[in-house]
Amino acid sequence: MIEPLLPEPLLNVDGLTKRYGRRLACDGIGFTLDPGEVLAVVGESGSGKSTLLSLIAGEVAADAGTVSYRMRDGVTRDLAALSVVDRRALMRTDWGFVRQDATQGLRMAVSAGGNVGERLMGVGDRHYGRIRATALDWLARVEIAADRVDDPPTRFSGGMRQRLQIARNLVTAPRLVLMDEPTSGLDVSVQARLLDMIRGLVAELGLAVIIVTHDLAVARLLSHRVLVMRAGRVIETGLTDQVLDDPQAAYTQLLVSSVLAA
Repeated sequence: MIEPLLPEPLLNVDGLTKRYGRRLACDGIGFTLDPGEVLAVVGESGSGKSTLLSLIAGEVAADAGTVSYRMRDGVTRDLAALSVVDRRALMRTDWGFVRQDATQGLRMAVSAGGNVGERLMGVGDRHYGRIRATALDWLARVEIAADRVDDPPTRFSGGMRQRLQIARNLVTAPRLVLMDEPTSGLDVSVQARLLDMIRGLVAELGLAVIIVTHDLAVARLLSHRVLVMRAGRVIETGLTDQVLDDPQAAYTQLLVSSVLAA
């Protein structure tokens, strides 16, 4: 019997290492991510979660290791070998990055519609009517009223800014989205609404996502797999329910028990 061919990973992270002086922020991190899969990276503050995301995004240069990505033409390429122009094009089209602080992911002096439309212009769309119509459609999808399309994000609440940032990132139909603590600092009710929206869009669009979070409830709600980090190292990884319901590593057990005790 011929075994069915397994799909190639969308992303392959191998041996990523980063030092800041004597501190080891990431120590040989490796994993693969399949199309449509959601991976949660969890751990306490200072565990290396956000550094890992910055390394994958190419915002921080790794001391060692590689990040490879399967392009739309089916060819897997080492991202470090891409030109600056190609890397920027990839981040404008096939990748998204939702920041913890929405002010870092939005143009705060540009209107809500302009923030969404700017990414469309980055992929070559120059038809104003089509860009505005698409922006209005995406604002509706993230529950922002059409009459706010010309308002700048400075007039938006924290939750609205995050929803706008998501619209800005998803408008070009990326295949991979990085999320860094997207619900941190928001009120509980706002968090719940945002998480429900993220979960719906991820399922609808078949997105592959790497989400960094300190909140195990967020990991359980959104992710298929969990990667637990401590002091720059991967302590435990596996299917989300298996890891959170039956943690094997002492550190993971401590994380889970601290949530249960709260």
